[in-house]
Formats: sequence, C-alpha cells, structure tokens
Amino acid sequence: MQMNEPVNEYNLPDAKGHYGPYGGIFVAETLMHALEELRKNYEDLREDKDFLAELSSELKNFVGRPSPIYFAKRLSEQLGGGQIWLKREDLNHTGAHKINNTMGQILLAKHMGKTRIIAETGAGQHGVASATVAARYGMECVVYMGSEDIKRQSTNVYRMKLLGAKVVPVESGSRTLKDALNEAMRDWVTNVNDTFYIIGTVAGPHPYPMMVRDFNSVVGNEIKDQMPTEIGRHPDAILACVGGGSNAMGVFYPYIGEKNVKLIGVEAGGSGIDSGKHAATLCAGQPGVLHGNRTYLIQDKNGQIIETHSISAGLDYPGVGPEHAWLKDNGRAEYVSVTDAEALDAFHTLTRVEGIMPALETAHAIAHAIKIAPSYDKNKIILVNLSGRGDKDMDTVARVSGIHL
Repeated sequence: MQMNEPVNEYNLPDAKGHYGPYGGIFVAETLMHALEELRKNYEDLREDKDFLAELSSELKNFVGRPSPIYFAKRLSEQLGGGQIWLKREDLNHTGAHKINNTMGQILLAKHMGKTRIIAETGAGQHGVASATVAARYGMECVVYMGSEDIKRQSTNVYRMKLLGAKVVPVESGSRTLKDALNEAMRDWVTNVNDTFYIIGTVAGPHPYPMMVRDFNSVVGNEIKDQMPTEIGRHPDAILACVGGGSNAMGVFYPYIGEKNVKLIGVEAGGSGIDSGKHAATLCAGQPGVLHGNRTYLIQDKNGQIIETHSISAGLDYPGVGPEHAWLKDNGRAEYVSVTDAEALDAFHTLTRVEGIMPALETAHAIAHAIKIAPSYDKNKIILVNLSGRGDKDMDTVARVSGIHL
C-alpha cells in the first residue's frame, strides 16, 4: 500500500492541517494533547515499513483486498453512451470501504498502547467496521449512533452488538450522525489516556482528514493499477458519493495529479435543494467551523447548523471533509446532488439489471452515472466507486416502497 503524497501542487495538508483556508484544529484545549500524540505517532508510522507491511497483510488476508473492478455491461448497454465500471468495495469484509480506514486506525491504536475504541456511525457501516477490528484485536468498543439512525439501521446495530460493541443511542439534536460525532468527542475528552477515537470520515481536526484519506487511498491506488491492466488506460471520470467524504477522497486522492480524469462527488439532494431538506453541503453550504475543522457547512445566516435530510443515513451530515472543500474551490473536483427519489430508482435499477445491490449512499453516485452516461461516447469510461452493499438498507427501501417485511 502506497501512502506517499503525489508530487504536485496538491501536497496538502500543511504542517498545521490546512487545505488552503480549510481544515486546521479547532478543539478544546483538553483535546490538544491527544491530537498531538496522535499526529506524532502517525507521522512516525505512515512511512514505517513494518507498519505498512502489517497493514498490507491485514488488508489482504482479513479484509480481502484488492477489490475487483467490474464492467456493468448490461446497464451500459441499456443506457447507451459511456461504459459504466464499478470498483467493488461492497465485496470487502463487512461490506463497505469503511474497513480500510478502521484497519489502519486500529493498528495505530495498538502501536500507541490504547485499549479502548470509540467510534461514531450514521449508516452503521463504520460502526460495524470499528466493532469488527476491535474484536480482531481484543479491544473494548463503544459506538455512538443517533437514535434516528438506530431506527433505520437496526440490522447494523445488531451486527455491532454481536461483535461485542456497546451501541450508545444519541438523543440530542437531530439524533443523526452529527450528534453521534459530538458525543464521541465528549467521550474522548474524558478518556484520552486509554481511548483511541476511530473517526469514520475525512472530517474532524488534523490529522484525521489526512489520516483517513491516506488509509482509504488504497482504493484509488488499486484502480490506478487495475484500469490500465483491464482497459489500457485510466477512466475518463470517477464518481463517488459524498457525505463526510471518505470513500470519495480515497478514490480522488491518487488521481488529483491526473488532470484528464474528471472527479465528480455526488451529494445527498434529499427532497431537492430548493426544499431545504437535503444534505448537499458543497452544493448549497457556506464555510464555517464544525467538529474541529473549517469546511463547508449547511448553516443559517447566524452560523447555526441546519438539520439535514437524506434517505441514506451515511450522507445525512451537515459538513464535509476540508480537502473536498479545497477541491471544490480550486475546481479540481465537481460536486453535484441527487435526490432521494433518484437514488432509490438507481438502487432498484442496479439491483435488477446487474444483480448488484448497492448501499443507498452509493446509489446516489450510481444515479448520477446513469444520468450522464448517455452523453458520453461509447469509448469513454465512467468509474463509480461502489462504496458499500445494500443489505443494511432493506428496512428503509421496503418502508419507502410501501412493503411490509
């Protein structure tokens, strides 16, 4: 696994965790020591051959990497236009890309001598991945999850409990991912000596956005090897859904220097941007500070966070990783939104046409690929990072479809 930063103008963050005007460290003084300890340890280990060899072995033998790339032939033929290819992160152990990051962070926790793991989760996949690696290394695991998300992700809640994790319902605020992250940070402040906080996305204070990006960039690095072997060149466009942005950053980062490859992040449009019920932070937000970093946020004119909405719990977040904010501002990546209805339709389409059931988060990226493919020439390649599988979303899909399981 290569985690070296590409040699180009995007060698970010700087020493203080800034991506242009975004990122940084905006936390209480009580957390500064813990973050500095984390930064120093990660700085020492991110280039350490033994650490990287250990991580590579776990990704191969426990996670099941590399994940394949797959040509969605029937879907492409039905749409006409460009070819749609999928990076099959749904085939990883636990069913999503989240395990890449949690495996890296649990090894870092082990090297730091931590014995207790905490995590936040929305869709439940990060919680499951955190509980999985904690079980793998015999560590206590506590997962904070909004009570609203617990209702719509009951299967994943049960999986976490089976793995030995304690799932703590969060009743504050909108009772979703934002609030779970707040509670996890409060726990960390109280228990910094023995506790490692596995953040699930490329947000939070430095070094988390960099660290999560680095661990998940194994996905983009594999694509850079696989596509030239499979089709003789790189894709023309790479699409990924964006909530906090870890799956997208993992595929975008290795391609930042490949200027001929278009990078497209797909946010949750909910009931439509104009409705105000959405989670399209980069499409409709403004810069501000949340969860320890400066980035785009969905907020009112007074800087107060506005409650978000998405059919997908994993995208239901009012912020986004600071590197995505930087990529938006400098134009290297494009960000669009897809509504709940469009995502649900794409969920059913991919399931029925290709026999692959995507997570509702991933279905947003699939929906945009379906939208743009007819405008691409037949020799053009659209690669979608299929970040997770849809088993966890059966209750939600059945409910909105009027089906009683």
